[in-house]
Amino acid sequence: MRISTDQETLQRGLSVVSRAVATRSTLPQTGHVCIATDGERLKLSATNLEIAITNWITATVEDEGAITIPARLLTDFVATLPNEKITLGVAARSKRAEITGARSETTISGMDADDFPPIPTISDAQVIRLEPSSLREAIEHVVFAAATDDSRPVLTGVHVKIAEDRLTLAAADGFRLAVFHVTTAEAPAETVEVIIPARALQELGRLLPDREEPVALEINAARSTALFRLSDVELTAQLIQGTFPAYDQLIPAQYQTRVILDAGEFLREVRTAAVFARDGSGIVRLESSGPEDGEGKLTIRARAEEQGDHEGNMDAAIEGEAAKIAFNSRYLQDVLQVLDGRQVALESTGPSNPGVLRPEGSENYIHVIMPMFVQW
Repeated sequence: MRISTDQETLQRGLSVVSRAVATRSTLPQTGHVCIATDGERLKLSATNLEIAITNWITATVEDEGAITIPARLLTDFVATLPNEKITLGVAARSKRAEITGARSETTISGMDADDFPPIPTISDAQVIRLEPSSLREAIEHVVFAAATDDSRPVLTGVHVKIAEDRLTLAAADGFRLAVFHVTTAEAPAETVEVIIPARALQELGRLLPDREEPVALEINAARSTALFRLSDVELTAQLIQGTFPAYDQLIPAQYQTRVILDAGEFLREVRTAAVFARDGSGIVRLESSGPEDGEGKLTIRARAEEQGDHEGNMDAAIEGEAAKIAFNSRYLQDVLQVLDGRQVALESTGPSNPGVLRPEGSENYIHVIMPMFVQW
């Protein structure tokens, strides 16, 4: 095997696939990146057995071949090189890659590419094409609400449903729920409903900026594997098996109080209060007051036991009666970050019932947060 490419192209390709490299694994190959020639291009692949990312980059191929090289070592090394031509060669029946670049010559021990974990392929799959900017927006609005522990595996994923001309993403961790709807350009032949690991969608979201071509989503007939195909990148994910909670039942159908605020200002106030809430289970108390329908204010309070208290106020348009409710400050910050720059409506039906946040004037997103029980 002998190929050459420029440092910037190789570094960019390695940074893409390294997101799928296993950090802890009993299988050494999952800590490697597989480098293989593919026609007139170079194919870089990495997998942690749950997700796999493959990236094709431009290269001059003199001799075909393949090898796996420790991902972190190779990525860190290439990043130190100047943006000049890099040549990578592997002698026949050798497991050592010889890399020449600038004025340096480096040898890195690798492993046989035949021992690299096979990346699942999908054939005869239903193909659904999604608009990249809309898909990225949907991912950003829900993926942070997925659970991070494995006590309930289905909650570590994002429920994806495509029916008629609508894509719906939903994530929940038992304390909050995020649901985002997107209108699709084309309808699938049949309803698609799967649970995709949240981490896979996080990595996909990182690939989507500046993409203009549609993203092809392919799901095999067994509903065990999903493949997201871009022009030069493929991301494969093992789907999570199980039944996702019936989240529509968790969304309050009505409210007693609706407070309309600037999301950016609300986020700044919550961040300030969170400094005092760190020693108080992260609790921030919200209290709306003012006329039943008109201009009022929202008061944000937090308390650090034996250290101090904080109170912030902001103008708000209030519909309904005065209300009190308390939330975990981190959950509020997470949702307000994706709504920054917009007007947001906070709806509640009492201090012991879930609160609902949604962008004002839009029906495509809803976020539900369970309240914290406090002594008022």
